[in-house]
Amino acid sequence: MTQARAERAAGSGLVLAGRPAAREHLRVVGVEQIGAYTLLRLERGELEPGVPGQFFMLEAPGRVLPRPMSLCQAPPGELAFLIDPIGPGTRALCALEPGAAIHVLGPLGNGFDLGVERPLLVAGGIGVAPMPYLSETLGGPPALLGFRSDRHAEAARLLPSAEVVVEPRLVTELLPEDPGGVLACGPTPMLEAVAALAPQAQLAWEAPMACGYGACYGCVVEIDGRYRRLCVDGPILSGCAGKD
Repeated sequence: MTQARAERAAGSGLVLAGRPAAREHLRVVGVEQIGAYTLLRLERGELEPGVPGQFFMLEAPGRVLPRPMSLCQAPPGELAFLIDPIGPGTRALCALEPGAAIHVLGPLGNGFDLGVERPLLVAGGIGVAPMPYLSETLGGPPALLGFRSDRHAEAARLLPSAEVVVEPRLVTELLPEDPGGVLACGPTPMLEAVAALAPQAQLAWEAPMACGYGACYGCVVEIDGRYRRLCVDGPILSGCAGKD
């Protein structure tokens, strides 16, 4: 992407990596602690919530680069993001207070294919983040969630009907022999295990991102012997057995 195209990311009505997106300055309307995570609620403005599994780039106060976040909930007039405060950028986002405002760019990337038969949602840890919005869009299909601790598992209340396990049990232990159309998000080892059990699963991969629309090549990963820019080709990829 040229510098001129990158500069146009400051306006609305954008087309980034062939997809419509927009950048807006959004006000924080709520911050809620959910176990180990924080639910950051922003006014929606003119931004579209996009397809579940797409992501937004959130400006992190005091940090040079924004942080990619999948949409957790899309109630009327709001966009809500579930954040794990594990670094300076995510901690800065979690420390925001109502009334503050940040720039948000999106929606970006590829979302889940919603036309699957017998969808089954599978998530581990902060991989639960896109599942409430995905579940609402699909009409509440079955969901399996795994967490490292009881405190992290408090996030399961965002999907009240989900089946939940806590380490040392693994969420993949809950997968039925014929799981149907699996839509999964979580850490790489979990995704690899899911792919081994359900080769056609749709998997939401993660990688550090600086721009979110393919310009910086910072999110290139090797998946099944091919190099992919996750912000453009993903983050949702189907039928991938593993990431190197």
